[in-house]
Amino acid sequence: MNKIRQPIPVSTEEPVKKKSSGENTARKFIRIVNVFSLFDRKAVMILMPYLFFLFLLALVYIGNSYLAEKTIRDIDRTEKDLKELRSEFITGRSELMYRSKLTEVAGAIQTRGVKESTVAPKKILLRKVTKN
Repeated sequence: MNKIRQPIPVSTEEPVKKKSSGENTARKFIRIVNVFSLFDRKAVMILMPYLFFLFLLALVYIGNSYLAEKTIRDIDRTEKDLKELRSEFITGRSELMYRSKLTEVAGAIQTRGVKESTVAPKKILLRKVTKN
C-alpha cells in the first residue's frame, strides 16, 4: 500500500440525492398554499394554470398603469412646451407689428441716409387720345 496516500473511508450510507431547484420550489409553493390544509396536491396542480393566468393578468395590469402614467407625463410635458411656444409666437408677432409701423420703419432707415418723403404723392392721369 502507498504510504503517502491515505485510504478513503467507504461509508455505508446511501448518497443523498440533490433535488433540482425547480422541484424544490414547486414543493415549497405547494406547502405555502396548503397552509390551512384547504387544498390537496391534486387540487393545487389543477389550479396552477389559473393562478399563472391571474399572475400574468396582474403583470399586464401593472404594466398598463405604468404606461398610462408615462403617457400622462408626456402629455403634461408637451402642454408645457406648447404654452411656451405659443407665448414666443405672440411675443414675436407683437414685436413684428411694432417694428412694421410707419414711424419705426422711418426711424430705422434714417441711419442709412434715406429720408421720409414730406411731399404728398401726385396722381398721374392718362388721357385717351382719339384718332380723327
